[in-house]
Amino acid sequence: MITVSGITKQYGKRIAVDDMSFDVASGRVTGFVGPNGAGKSTTMRMMVGLTRPDRGEVRYDGIRYGDLRHPARLVGSVLDARCMHPGRTARQHLRATAAVSGIPTSRVDAVLAEVGLETAAGQRAGGFSLGMRQRLALAGALLGDPKVLLLDEPSNGLDPDGIRWLRNSLRSFADQGGTVFVSSHLISELAMFADDLVVVGAGRLIAAEPLDAITARNEVSVVVETSQPAELASLLAARGLATEADGTRLLVHGTTKAVVSQIAFDNGIRLAELSETSRSLEDSLLDMTRSSAEFTSA
Repeated sequence: MITVSGITKQYGKRIAVDDMSFDVASGRVTGFVGPNGAGKSTTMRMMVGLTRPDRGEVRYDGIRYGDLRHPARLVGSVLDARCMHPGRTARQHLRATAAVSGIPTSRVDAVLAEVGLETAAGQRAGGFSLGMRQRLALAGALLGDPKVLLLDEPSNGLDPDGIRWLRNSLRSFADQGGTVFVSSHLISELAMFADDLVVVGAGRLIAAEPLDAITARNEVSVVVETSQPAELASLLAARGLATEADGTRLLVHGTTKAVVSQIAFDNGIRLAELSETSRSLEDSLLDMTRSSAEFTSA
């Protein structure tokens, strides 16, 4: 559905986006992740014509965004949840947006209900919380009944119930054939509903692949507790398995519960605990982007 080909953007001597290419498939949720300063927002602005790339292009079903006859009916975007006049009510904001985009105003009440703001339709946006602004911004993106949603950090300001609502809404949109491209710093939340990930750092593409392919590379380890840790560690080492000891607990790398359990059973070692663990998606992405992070903690 979306093809990003070699887009590059430079501001003075700083290259914000450097020859970035990736595809975003329809019927799937694609997460867009990377550290602060990685070029995510600049990339998304180029995808909807708000920033002109120095080189490269973005196409939707083979058509450049600038050549779309009715862009709001194909692409709904939220790049800044604050982009609304504080003196207008939610309904007035959406009616103005619909008028500018050539969309029937009959859609306004429908999208207000869809995002859960029907009771706040007459309230001024200036009094909205950030979470309510996020919902109103998403309502604006949905006005044209688009096939594509481009959302930059849409969960900012949402409470836990709002985050669950957003997750379910985006998952449902994709399951009905829509295309979702969403940036987020909430990796554990993104992992719950994304199909694919585009990972960037320092303006460059690091990876663009299914979420399962990234998580499959995480090493699985076994946690085992026994009253005979030294004996079990020695037996595991004899089979080439590295262990880390912490009292009566061992962390065994690069194996499974079945292997450790069989070794213990064959040698008469009783186990009090046996479980498998793996590195989180967040840890994997931090490793992938660490060398390109603009800001890092000590």
